[in-house]
Amino acid sequence: MSAELHTPADYIRHHLTHLQVCKTDEGWVWNHCDGNFMSVNVDSMFFSIGLLIFLCWLFRRVAVTATRGRPGRVQAMVELVYDVVDSSVRSTFHGKSKLIAPLALTIVSWVFMMNLLDLIPVDFVPYPVEQSGLAKYLRIVPTADVNVTFGMSLSVFALVIFYSIKMKGAGGFLAELTMNPLNPKTLGMPLIAWPLVIAFNFLLESVALLAKPLSLALRLFGNMYAGELMFILIALLGIWQLPLHFPWAVFHILIITLQAYIFMMLTIVYLSQAHEHH
Repeated sequence: MSAELHTPADYIRHHLTHLQVCKTDEGWVWNHCDGNFMSVNVDSMFFSIGLLIFLCWLFRRVAVTATRGRPGRVQAMVELVYDVVDSSVRSTFHGKSKLIAPLALTIVSWVFMMNLLDLIPVDFVPYPVEQSGLAKYLRIVPTADVNVTFGMSLSVFALVIFYSIKMKGAGGFLAELTMNPLNPKTLGMPLIAWPLVIAFNFLLESVALLAKPLSLALRLFGNMYAGELMFILIALLGIWQLPLHFPWAVFHILIITLQAYIFMMLTIVYLSQAHEHH
């Protein structure tokens, strides 16, 4: 523990603080962005974009050097992930779109790689960076940042709205929000009661629609934030952390894999619902 971090609370607070930059009246400032809505978490952006670039390079390299004979380990791993994504899309997605499978493959690979950073010991990267004077704060797990998870979920939500309008038309999408689950015409209600029923339907369907990005973002963020906090608490034990770090890391491998898979599957399900007309 650093000499400046006198208490366990200081240590935890330090490791849960992002490297931030924001613009104020005095210009661009670092790490003084409390309450500034437009602040940027530089560490989350750096690691998430860096991993995305690495995945693009890796998949392209595998595609270019792929062989039909005896594949290498990296090619075998990529083919395994591809088969899992392909079978998941074929069994869940009932529309026709060339975007869904590549999107699902990108999501599960990217989210898994970002989650995987949580297995690195909490001081392994931040401490040398801090000692070198490059940054005072550093968090390396992008999915433990709610801004990152909401950014991804809002992108999926935008695709849901786009495909809902594209496949059903603006009128069909609006009817989906206002004429379900209680259809006043089918129920034979008088016209005077239609505005009340439509308003009730719109309230229910709007909540269900907005729950989609919330469920995507908060589930992933909550699990990864809790995992990161557990590693920080274990690190407080000093040398005695070693017997606890390994079993928790082994268990956490299941969590990071499952969360990546759930994020991918929910994306496929939501986009499949956007393509359905009933």
